[in-house]
Amino acid sequence: MKKKLNSISGVTLIEILIGIVISMIMMGAMFTSYTVVNNSYSQVSDKAQISQSARNLVGMIVRDVRMAGFKYFNDTIKTTNEHIPIKITKGKNFGSECDKIEIVYGDVAFNKSKTPQYTFEKFKVSYFCEKSKIIDKTKSSANNVYIDAFAVYKKKEKWDETSLSWKNPDGDKLVGTNINDERTYSKEKVVDYVQDLVFHAIDENGKLISPPPTATNSTKDLVYKIKSVDIALTKRSRKEFFKESKKRIKKSLEDSKRDIGKIDKYLRESIIISANTRNLGLL
Repeated sequence: MKKKLNSISGVTLIEILIGIVISMIMMGAMFTSYTVVNNSYSQVSDKAQISQSARNLVGMIVRDVRMAGFKYFNDTIKTTNEHIPIKITKGKNFGSECDKIEIVYGDVAFNKSKTPQYTFEKFKVSYFCEKSKIIDKTKSSANNVYIDAFAVYKKKEKWDETSLSWKNPDGDKLVGTNINDERTYSKEKVVDYVQDLVFHAIDENGKLISPPPTATNSTKDLVYKIKSVDIALTKRSRKEFFKESKKRIKKSLEDSKRDIGKIDKYLRESIIISANTRNLGLL
């Protein structure tokens, strides 16, 4: 006997609609959870990247500061005012300039075909800032608008005893050859998205030497009395980090005039470290 049509099990249109609505609510909740987790991961990743790149740069500077003033026994290179181990040039226009540091140390080149086989050399390493050339994509304009940050560059030069000046790294040759000296180079970008770079010369009593010693200024007698260099690097995130745009203060090192306070959504992290000038203590 055939079953009646009204006794066959099925799903009504209303039940289908209810099922669709419930599915949409569940998918919306899952998408919201995914978005929150993804944003949190991006923030943690961005923060870690800021810290890592900043630490890499600071570590590089620390290694060079430790070399300041080093020279081999019987080094025959005549010392001039260009050879002070550490020269710090303070940025005068905050927001437009960072501090600059120049580090000088000795080395030796070996060539078994020459007599003598060893040639003494002297190098100068410089760290300095220039305005970033990264275009700010959040500001659309007919002309290119660059992000409000610096890029840190490194430069390495070799001393020329003949001209008594630092050689042009682009044309520098290895001693006694026509081969380019790969140890020296013109400015090379090390890191971008930097907000400020500060250097302080510290004496044996832990006090700030101001102004930083040069070969001719009022603190020139303290050129070889620098026992450490305090380094402060402040770097910002590549992307907007916070939800709200408000003023957040990032304190500078020993100088309140260089405190960073900008109204935006970017995260800023500072790394402060003291580098010991171990070779200056031997002079």
